[in-house]
Formats: sequence, C-alpha cells, structure tokens
Amino acid sequence: MRRWLAFAASWLPALAMAVGTAQGVGPPPLRDYVVDAWTTRNGLPHNSLRDIAQTPEGHLWFATWEGAVRYNGIDFNVIGRGTTPGLRDNGVGSLYVDPAGRLWLSDSRGNLGRLQPDGQWRFWERARDWPQALIHDMAMDSRGRMWLLFENHGMGRLDPDDRFTYFAPPAGIPLPANFPRIAIDAEDRIWVGTMDGLVIRQPDGRWERAPSRWKLPPGLAWPYRGADGSLWVVAADRVYRVQGDDAVLVQHLPGLGHFTAMLRDRNGDIWLGTENHGLLRIGAHGVERLLPGEVLPNGRIGSLLEDAEGSIWVGANGGLFRLRETLFSAITRRDGVSGEYVRAVFEDRDGDLWIGGGGGLDRLGADGRIHHVGIRSDSPDALSVLSIAQGRDGDLYVGTYTDGVFRLRDGRLQRRYAQDEGVPSGHVRAIAVDDAGNVWAGTRRGVVVLGEDGAHAPAAPGLPQGLITALASIDGALWIGSVEGAHVLRGGKVERIDVDAMGGARSVFGFRSVHGDVWIATDRGLYRYRDGKLARVGLEQGLPVDAVFQLVPDRVGNAWVTSNRGVLRIRMEALDAIADGGAGPLPSERYTEADGLPSSQANGSSSPSAILRGDGSVWISTAAGIAAVDPGRLQRYLDRRPPPTVIERVEVDGRDIPFDARTSLPGGKRIGVSYVGLSYVMSDRIRYRTRLIGLDTHWVERDRQRTVEYMGLPPGDYVLQVAAAHPGGPWTQDVANWSFTIKPLWWQRSEVRALGALLLLYALYTLYRYMVHRYRTKNLRLARLVNERTRDLQAQAERLLAVDRERAQLLERVRRQAVAYERQAREDALTGLPNRRRFDEILKRDMAVSQRAGHPLCLALIDLDHFKRINDTHSHAVGDAVLREAAILFAAGSRTADLLARLGGEEFSLLLPDTTLDEAITICERMQATFEAHATWAGVDGLRVTFSVGIAECRFDDTPARLMERADAAMYRAKNQGRNIICVDANPPEARL
Repeated sequence: MRRWLAFAASWLPALAMAVGTAQGVGPPPLRDYVVDAWTTRNGLPHNSLRDIAQTPEGHLWFATWEGAVRYNGIDFNVIGRGTTPGLRDNGVGSLYVDPAGRLWLSDSRGNLGRLQPDGQWRFWERARDWPQALIHDMAMDSRGRMWLLFENHGMGRLDPDDRFTYFAPPAGIPLPANFPRIAIDAEDRIWVGTMDGLVIRQPDGRWERAPSRWKLPPGLAWPYRGADGSLWVVAADRVYRVQGDDAVLVQHLPGLGHFTAMLRDRNGDIWLGTENHGLLRIGAHGVERLLPGEVLPNGRIGSLLEDAEGSIWVGANGGLFRLRETLFSAITRRDGVSGEYVRAVFEDRDGDLWIGGGGGLDRLGADGRIHHVGIRSDSPDALSVLSIAQGRDGDLYVGTYTDGVFRLRDGRLQRRYAQDEGVPSGHVRAIAVDDAGNVWAGTRRGVVVLGEDGAHAPAAPGLPQGLITALASIDGALWIGSVEGAHVLRGGKVERIDVDAMGGARSVFGFRSVHGDVWIATDRGLYRYRDGKLARVGLEQGLPVDAVFQLVPDRVGNAWVTSNRGVLRIRMEALDAIADGGAGPLPSERYTEADGLPSSQANGSSSPSAILRGDGSVWISTAAGIAAVDPGRLQRYLDRRPPPTVIERVEVDGRDIPFDARTSLPGGKRIGVSYVGLSYVMSDRIRYRTRLIGLDTHWVERDRQRTVEYMGLPPGDYVLQVAAAHPGGPWTQDVANWSFTIKPLWWQRSEVRALGALLLLYALYTLYRYMVHRYRTKNLRLARLVNERTRDLQAQAERLLAVDRERAQLLERVRRQAVAYERQAREDALTGLPNRRRFDEILKRDMAVSQRAGHPLCLALIDLDHFKRINDTHSHAVGDAVLREAAILFAAGSRTADLLARLGGEEFSLLLPDTTLDEAITICERMQATFEAHATWAGVDGLRVTFSVGIAECRFDDTPARLMERADAAMYRAKNQGRNIICVDANPPEARL
C-alpha cells in the first residue's frame, strides 16, 4: 500500500518546483517522500503499535497487543505466548535497546524480558512488591540500572544483580496519571511524563515537578531524549529544549491538540505525532504536515523511529507506516493538473512548463502555480492535448486528439488549424519547428506544414502517409516517426531508415540528438544512427524492456529512457559501447512507483513526452501525472550502505535447529539456510551471494534468492558466508558467517573403511576362483549353445524389425489424420485463418484474462464492402481469391498476439489483447491504408476492395455475446455511414484519448 503525501492547499503549488535544483543535499520536502503502510492484512498481528525499536544487527521490532513482531524487510515474524521461543503475555507494552545492544521487552502484566544471544527470552520473576500492571516505558541509567514506569502505579528499578526495588508514588507527584514516556539524562535524573505535568526524580531520590519558571502549560507534558543526548519537553501543543536549568520554547503549534510522540532525526528535523491530527515535520522546509485520512488513519500516533537507513517509521492506532525519500517527485491532479493522464510536457523560452493531457492544457509558471489554459473543444469531452511546440516568434502550437492544432500567444488563442484549414481530423501527436522556422504537424494522414495560409502537405515523394507519432528537427533535417518506421526529410528528398530490417521495429516514438548521433526510440528498443549506419540496443542486447518511448540525456552522462514498465537509467557510454558491438550485459537501473513515479507507465506516441529542463532536471509524462528527477540528487539516493546480512534460520531435514555457535551435524542430511539483507528500502531488490568455505572456491551468485540448500556434504569443517548488495551497489564487507561440522557416518570412519577394504579383497579373490572353475566346466556347452541361439535370435530380430516398421507407419498415418481433423475443426478451409469455432474459444479465454487482470481488450469486426457485387460481377472464383488476399493483408497488418479469424462469408474478426481503443483504431487504419495501396485484386484490373470496421472495448461486466453485439452494431453504423470507415462502440466503458 503506497500513496503520495500532500500538504495544505496553499503549499502545494510552490513545492511542485522543488525538484528543479541540484544544489540541495539535505532531505527533500515531505511531499517527495513515499509512505508504505502495513496492517493486519499484510502480516501484522494487530493494527495498534505501541513502540518501535531497531537492534544493532538491523532487525526492526514492533510492540503490539498481540505479541512482539520482528521484521526483516520481507517477512513479519510474530512472537507471542504460542510461539517458540514464547512470551509470558501477548500485550507488549514497550521495547528498549540498551547501550549493549540488547533488546528488552515489557508486557501488560508487568513481565520484563530480555532477548538473549541464543534467541531465547529471559524473564525476571516478580518480587513481592512488583506490580502486576502494564509497564508503560523503560530506560537504563549510566550504572546499568533499568527503570520501569508502571501504569497507574509508581516506578521500579532492576539492578544489574537482578535485585528489584519498587518506588511508590510520593505525595503530590502525579505518577499514577503517568504518560508512557520517560527519559534519563546525563546526570541520571529521571524525567517522567504525566497527564498533570512533567515530574523529575533526582539522583538522591527526591521527586519534584518541573520548575514554574519554565512556564509549561498545564496538563500533559512528557520528555524526549534525542540520539545526540539532547533533552526535550513536549507540553500540550508546544515543544521545548532543555538547556542547562532552563527549558527554551522551540515551537508552538496551536490548534493541533497535544503531541503524543516525538523524533529528532539525523538531519536535526523534528517529527511530532498527534492524537488525531496526523504527523508533522519541522525543519528546513518549515512546518510540514501529513494529515490524517490521506495516508495515516485518524487516531493516535504512538511511536516514531528513524532506522539506520534514515527512513521514518510511524506506529499508529491504525497500522504501521514508513516514510522514505524517493528519487522522483510528482505533480498530479491534486497539485492542480487538469488531468492525471499526461501526454506532453514542454518548457518554453521563458522557463514556463506546459503540461498537456487528457484534461487539456496547463501552465506551470514562475510563481510555482499551475494555471489551466481554457481552450474549448468541439467534442463534448474535455480537450485532449497530444503535442506541444514553440515557434520562432514565441507562439505555442498545441496539437490535440480531435480538435486540430491551436496557436497560442501568452496563453491566448490566436488561431486554430482544423479540417477546413487542411489539417486531417484527429491524432496530432507531434509538432516540430525546423531551422527555417517552418512548423510541421504530424497527423493521422502524414505530415503537414502550418502557415499563415493554412496547412498543406509537402510535395516530397516517399513521405509516410499514415499516423505520425514523432517529429524532430535535427541538423537541418526533419526526422519523422510513424507506424511505418522512420524517415528523414532533407533538402526536399526523403530517406527511409530501415529499422524494421534490424530487430523488426515498426512504430517510432521519439528522436534525440546526442553528441552528433540520433537515437531513435521504437517498439523494439533503441536505435543509434551515426554517419549513415544504424545500430540497435534492444532486448537481445540487454535492454530490460522491449518498447521504449523517449531517451533524454542529462548533464552528468545518464540516459533516462521511458517505457510502459518504468523509467530506465543507463550510462550513455554503456549504450554507445553496446551499439558499437560490445558484449553485454547492459548495466541499467529501472525505476517504478517505489522510486516516486506517480505511475510506472510513461506515455509515448506524443511529444515531447520527456524533456531536459534548463535547470538540469528531467521531466516525464506518465499515466498518473508528471514525474521529475534531479540528477544532482541521484548520488544521495544511491549512496546507501550495503545491507547488513544475517542468517535467520537453519533447517536439517526440514526441522529448525539452533545455530548461534559452531554446530555439529550428522552426515547425509539435507541442510537448508535462510538469510536476509536487513535493508528496508526496496528490500525485494537486494542481491545475494554465498560461499561455503570447505567446498566453494569462489562466491556463488544467488540473485534475489534468500535460501540455500546442501545435501550429502562430506565430513569436515565448513563456514557458510553470506553477503548482500543493493542493485548497482557494493557487497557487504561484514558478511554473515555460520560455522558447522559434518560428522562422518559409521561407514565413513577410517577403521571401518580399512576393514571393509580387506573384506572386499578377500571376496574378490574368492569370486575369481569360483568364476575360473565355472568357466572351465561350461565353456564347451556354452560354445554349442551360442551357435544355435545366434541363429534363432537373428530370425527373431528380423521379424521384430518388420513389425516395428509397420507399427511406426501406422502411427504416423493416425497422427497425420488427427492433425488434419483438428485443423479442419478450427480452421477456415478457404483462407487458412481460424474459424468461428476457434474464435469463440479464444474470445472467451481472453475476455476472462482481461476482466480478471484489468488489461484492455478490443474486438474489431470487419466486413468487406460490396462483396456480393464482386461475386455477381466477376464470379465466385474471383470472390474466393479476394477473400484469400484480404486474409493475407489482414494477417500482415495484425500483431503476433492478435487473433484474426474468418467468421463466415466476407466477415472477419480481429481480437486485440492488451490494446486500447486508440491503439485498435490505429491498427485498423493501418490495414485500411494497406488495402488502398493494394493495386490488383485477384488479377482483375480496376477492382477495388474496401472494408468497414466496428470496434468495441471489453468492459468488466461484458460477456462474449454482448461484446460481439456492440462491435457488430458499430460495424453496421460504419456500413450505414458510407462504408470504408471505422466506427467505435457508441458507449465505450470510459472516456478514451
């Protein structure tokens, strides 16, 4: 469970620009943290956490009313009364890690325990005056004495010699009304929080209230001691720092009730938990709040902890939460963006950021606020922006999904280029301005030039005529990407870049000039164009994903590559090395929502979909908002210490064994060892390696595997070493070690082996003598029998070979007949395509997968126009030939994952899994263009064949019959509206771009 933090409305716009500088190395604004949450649904035994602690080896511990919980970043291990080892009571009151690194635990019945090195718990037996009450809190003084705060009672002290002393509440001191917070200062004074003010126990045993000169407000007050030894007092809605004999007011935050928990982190920032007003941080970014209801539940925050990696852990009444820094910052609808589905992001010459997407056009200006630009759409839906560019005169050109191109000046509409101006309707996905100042727009019917006299198509043979998905003006040439590949217009001549021949790329999504090379982003990876030569970096060369949308080089040598499966960071020199023919693997890092992206799905087929801003930051459009990354903060994000590694479990033949000291094990057993790297930042990405000294000569890479097994180890002494590393980081130097000895089995002892060798020699000698005797007595008889039986065996072998050949021939005939029957049952005899029966089976299966996983699925029903006229005019033989040629063209235009079938007559169907309506329309448009380009049909001159298409997208409640019915209705609308057109279901499941 993961959501983004939010501030009060007045702070949101100003903080949206916080990513843009590389000079800060301190913590980012609170909004750039990610909050991870755990509840009973994720393995916690209870949703109320009273206390949090981290032991020196790295484990996190949580106190709940249903036991103590140990967490390793992957699994919650609950320890209670019913476990081994077990506790005295499940209601854990507090946790404490003493200066020696030992974990102490108290419970609701007054029991006090300590975790021993062997993993067992030691509990102290109660003295006669030991209260059987909840131990609220505990702390150890400089003499090693543990002080205990009992609920509704006084205090207790456990000395190092195990003597217990109880101190009843003195007169006038409100210890029975205590609050679960105590602190011991450097002078061994004990500071105790109560509901009626702060009380202090002096080293000589005197109790006193806080001095009146401190002017603490009446009511609740409690102490906090920071990791640096500083002492603080929290009273109602105020925070004081104790300096000498005075308490200095640091912060007064009225209107937030009283504070229930405090933490001073390694940066010096102060974190405060409240009763029902959420979480606050006071630091370099001012007072920041995480309000209840956004991520945190309403109710008390009972505990705060900063772990060894700098993450903040929050224990609340509604679960466990962790705040951690992320690399990416996000701007989404809550920040003022009109629509979360962002398609284009553009920085103009004044440094303003323009954001285009499904909600229209927005502008992020120097004031840090997002302003919506009101451009009206002809359709009832909101304006959908696909592309943005700026002309030489400073005017902004905005390409849209259905409304043509808008020309803006200072945010005001100057002109609109639509169909009456020569711009084909729909899909203006790319706009570029060349060196001469000409403005080019990519449409669904090729490129056009926008001018004062409207739009006109250039007279250059060879230009793509289909959907244009990318444009870029590079070194005096116009680079054009489309569903037909890549083309370059230079000096009135068109050059085709054959990306299809190298790796099979078809759709081009972006161009980027880097050091004189042009990098092309396609549906089959990256291509580099250098000096007329093409090189590819795709899946086969180590690129983690197939389709990529844009490559953005930053100023420190990184290439940020966007895709549907996250953002990749690759060093430019590594990309060049692979493109030059170097051997892999290609080192890369993939970032997802866990790294701060609002969505792992970046957007393509629009421009610019990712940019490098003037301040050096990289901005990326995604399906849930804009992501921004400052490469200057990258090193802070990557500088993580290697995760400390611990061995958590050892099993012998499936049973747990203790393993704290050198273990002696019998031979012949199966040994399983579980280990973990104790990091809580993306712990699922940690890599491991092991080395068994005594068997392995080198480290064995285990990737993300957290267990290792050994079977049948020979006798001897062994040491298992385990190391861990973050992705791209160094390995742990202080490795985890487990020493053990394999004892020899009885037959592996040296004296047993010597006796066995002697017995074996004697047995071999005896056998030899016996065999010689048998050989001599039976040699003649065997010679006769060999000759007779050889003849019989030869005859039998010949008969068996004949029978085997006949059986093989029969089986082959049966197999061929079965294959033919199976193909006839599911294949159309005329076209070779799947028939209606096969289509119905696949439709039912793919709809179930789509509805269960939430993936898009589209169905296109295709009907050849005026097919009866072809049969009547040219004969049925010509009609059959047309059907076969149409099937071939449909198959060529579809993708490997699509299902093309003939339903009967001139009707075909195309099932498009993982395909949105926009993509389905694009595929059908490409097929129509292929039909139009097909010069001769069935050898009949002048014969022209077209088709009409009806498209419907699968809904979560659709049945196959209902989906077919909606697609069929759309197809008949296409027929009724003039044929050779594409119609979409009139009631799609949701608005589509």
